[in-house]
Amino acid sequence: MAIKITFIIALILTYVIPFGAYIKGEKNKGRYKKALALNVVSFFGLLIFATVFGFTTTASAAEAVTETASNATGLGYIAAALSTGLSCVGGGIAVASAASAALGAISEDSSILGKSLIFVGLAEGVALYGLIISFMILGKL
Repeated sequence: MAIKITFIIALILTYVIPFGAYIKGEKNKGRYKKALALNVVSFFGLLIFATVFGFTTTASAAEAVTETASNATGLGYIAAALSTGLSCVGGGIAVASAASAALGAISEDSSILGKSLIFVGLAEGVALYGLIISFMILGKL
């Protein structure tokens, strides 16, 4: 129960602290770095605090086996979510760069449409590979 409360507090602080730094800060890039640093420090600090003080109980061998199995399942779901999410973010960044460059190139010379679509398609493939890996992870659970 203490872990859940600490995790909720950590989530609240990760949104409250950077938002306050964003509003009060100057209008430059330094405020974004400050907000990100506060976000990372507060979240991981509270996560470490919750880990240290939340897992102080002892358990029997049977409970340990079921807890290990549930932890492995939970980590599998986290791995699947991260593989999909991060590959989609990377694919989005790649498509944004490739598509804008392709549109500029096509506006100057319309004969390179096919070549430019190949590069945009390759960038979208990154997200599909992450989704396939996610399905493979979920298939093992």
